[in-house]
Amino acid sequence: MRMLTDLERLMARDAQSRIVRRKLSLIAAIQTVTDPLLVAGSLFAITLAYGETFDAPDAVLALLAVSFVYPLALGSGAGRQRLWRVVWSWAFAVGVFLVLGLLTGYISHFRGDVLFTWALMAPALIYVSRLTLPVVAPRILSRQSARTAVLVGLSDVGRKLGEQFDSHPALGVRLLGLFDDRAAERLGKVPDWGLKGRLTDLPEFVKAHRIDTVFIALPMSSQVRLLKLLDELRDTTASIYFVPDIFLFDVIQARLDEVNGIPVLAVCETPHDEVNSLVKGVFDFIVASLILALIWPLLIAIAIGVKASSPGPVLFKQRRYGLDGRDITVYKFRTMRVMQDGAHVPQAKKDDPRVTPLGGILRRTSLDELPQFINVLQGRMSIVGPRPHAAAHNELYRKQIKGYMIRHKVKPGITGLAQVSGFRGETDSLEKMEKRIELDLAYLRSWSLGLDLMIILKTISVVLGRSENAY
Repeated sequence: MRMLTDLERLMARDAQSRIVRRKLSLIAAIQTVTDPLLVAGSLFAITLAYGETFDAPDAVLALLAVSFVYPLALGSGAGRQRLWRVVWSWAFAVGVFLVLGLLTGYISHFRGDVLFTWALMAPALIYVSRLTLPVVAPRILSRQSARTAVLVGLSDVGRKLGEQFDSHPALGVRLLGLFDDRAAERLGKVPDWGLKGRLTDLPEFVKAHRIDTVFIALPMSSQVRLLKLLDELRDTTASIYFVPDIFLFDVIQARLDEVNGIPVLAVCETPHDEVNSLVKGVFDFIVASLILALIWPLLIAIAIGVKASSPGPVLFKQRRYGLDGRDITVYKFRTMRVMQDGAHVPQAKKDDPRVTPLGGILRRTSLDELPQFINVLQGRMSIVGPRPHAAAHNELYRKQIKGYMIRHKVKPGITGLAQVSGFRGETDSLEKMEKRIELDLAYLRSWSLGLDLMIILKTISVVLGRSENAY
């Protein structure tokens, strides 16, 4: 369950952290390049060390290894968890290479001692790299691009911004002071870089100390002071950033945009813009097509079983909310003796008399959800996203849970972050539904294709394992 904790930690990043951690993403990018280079480079070095020639078969093996290691070495983690993630990813890749090599006879091109040494050395190098890079890279980056800065206004968002600069030297910003019109006793705990004066003292300080950047974190209501301050700073060469305190709200995919030259700030927006929507749509279509091509015999067998086990149709069609809250029809194999889709739809409970014997098996194994891959091909659903609830449940919970309808800014999914985080099945209390919605919104805040892949992998382990919440 440790991977689960990492997912939730990933979700906990708020929009402010994303804005100020752009340079940290450079470190992550370096890591994604370092792992494949270590894998390919170690094979090259070991081959030469054993007196062999690094020829075409070796190059092909190195390329295959890189293609496996890049998507499998997900996340960084810490300590023992980081080590086991690297070991698991590499062991999986080596197992695939071994099977393919034996089946094709390709393994005869390599010396056994070369492959054995490489299989042991590559994960060790990756592990050492993951331990040292987060320590070394920030220092190098901060030395190369350190900028001096001051902060105007010790608001909550200003304090958070200062903490980010203090905690992450890789951002390359060194705060030299704080300016605020309030007295020190009203500011609470003043940071180490200290209160240097009032706003009227700022322009002279900026010029005297050749400050590179000024971060203004005053509240939006301070319009008069802001205009006066900006006018006075025109006589300096400092870059000026306004840090709006929009994070008082529940921010979803905050970003700056413009409408014909007029800047607008998105506070609540879908993560799937035109490009991301196309990427996710293509991914969903390819994956759903491949899965349906593989499981069609299973679909036919289940359909025959459902029809033979109890009277009624094979498929249960239910009205649910899709993208932007529009009505969609979702398919499932029928698992109950009733077909309820009205204003009141009771959730399935443990030992529910409505569930057929075969239906109980299908629900526990999630096989009843397989027809929803057809919904994916129709464009109504996605592989990963917030699970669609019955329309009756939507109307009930939208009145009780703040931000409930925001989850419909993306297509509903066959699986989702909430489902792999232990909130699958019946939500018999408002608190459980609130936690599910919290995870759905966290998914929207931090969506990426890599996150979808992590959830898919976790879903496989959840389905294969025992689930106490699926009735």
